[in-house]
Order: sequence, then structure tokens, then C-alpha cells
Amino acid sequence: MIELLLPADVSSAATRADTVPDGALFPEEEALIAKSVAKRRNDFATARACARRAMAGLGLPPVAVLHGHRGKPLWPEGIVGSLTHCVGYRAAALARATDVLSLGIDAEPHAPLPTGVRELVTLPAERERIGPPAPEGTGEIHWDRILFSAKESVFKTWYPVTGVELDFTEADLTFHRTDGPGSAPGSQGPTAAEGTFAARLLLTDPALPTTLHGRWRVEDDIVATAVLVRPDWRESKGM
Repeated sequence: MIELLLPADVSSAATRADTVPDGALFPEEEALIAKSVAKRRNDFATARACARRAMAGLGLPPVAVLHGHRGKPLWPEGIVGSLTHCVGYRAAALARATDVLSLGIDAEPHAPLPTGVRELVTLPAERERIGPPAPEGTGEIHWDRILFSAKESVFKTWYPVTGVELDFTEADLTFHRTDGPGSAPGSQGPTAAEGTFAARLLLTDPALPTTLHGRWRVEDDIVATAVLVRPDWRESKGM
């Protein structure tokens, strides 16, 4: 699903498997999670298996993917990318730095946000635009979860370039549906849906545009989002 949200010069790979065979990790990766619980180990390993497949798509040899502050993946020189994992879906997306300045991807279960989280990660104007939470199990679109995922993709795009942490309330997102006539945030509909979003950054940095553009998709009970910024963003907009 991630590949549907990204342009052709981005190499992506995804899996719905929750585990990978023993020996799939490099020794230095194993060392990072030696004391981790099983879920953490599985998330780490499956995401890196996807990363290796994405590397192959760029003609690169497989290498270890370690991490820096806040879990930022450390990619080979000249490569930018992003990882994501949730129950039932893991993915990686990589591109050459000559083609892409920064990108972020995220996947979440298509379900309402837990009680209390909605107010913590959204602005009042965003809550007004997306409408009230949709009941679970009704087949309606969970706009609060799409918004949460989109902000995660925004932050994954922002942080590697700026080195500054971005709070959930420092980006104001507006959504559009493109899969049906008249579709808009706040409207309900089938759980297979897609569209675009714009994130107006309330904390700015000269290295990035003040508005980031991305795409979202809901399919098979998973929400996926992606944001991408080109090196020449001052001359062009969007993806």
C-alpha cells in the first residue's frame, strides 16, 4: 500500500508478516535489541527486512540499519528513507538524496484513537474539520487515526532535516479525499479510501517549506500515509 502513495523514484517494500526468520538481522542490529521484548524485536526485524528489499530496489547491497536519537534510522551515505510498523503491516521507503530531500511514512490500524489521545494530538481547528469520532465496527472512516498517522509522517520528514523535535500541535493538517465525488473529511464512507493532505507547519525552518504535502490511503483495515519533499522544493510544490 505504501508504494501507491510514493513516486516511482522511491523504492518501497512492505510486509504483513509479524516475524522474520532467525538470522535476518546483522550482528550490530542484534546488539541493539538484545534485551528487548519479543514485540519490539519483531517490529525492529520486520521493518529492517523491508529496508533491505527497498535497498535492492535502488541497486544497493544490504547493510545494517542502526538508529540515532529518537530511533531515527541511519541510512547509507546519499540515501534518505523512513520505516514504519504496526500490527499487521511493516514498510520501508528509500530514495537517493539527489532525488528526495526527505520523506516520511507511517502505518496505523484503521480504528479510532484511544480515549484522550485525540485531544492531545489535534488542534481545535483540525477537530472541527474532521468531525466527531466514528464508531468502531461501522465501516466508517476514522479521520482521527488518519490525522495521527499523517502527523507521524510529517514529523519523520521534518526531524532528519532540522534536528528539531516537532510537537503534534505544531502542524495544522487539512485533508482531501480523491476516491469519490464530493468526498471530504467529516464525511463517512467505505473503508477503502484515499486522498491528499497539507500540513501547515507552525514551527518553521528555512531548510523545509512551511507547508508539507502528503498522501493517505485506507485499505484492509490499515491507514498508510506518506510525505515527501524534493531538493528543489523552492521551485516546485508537492510530490
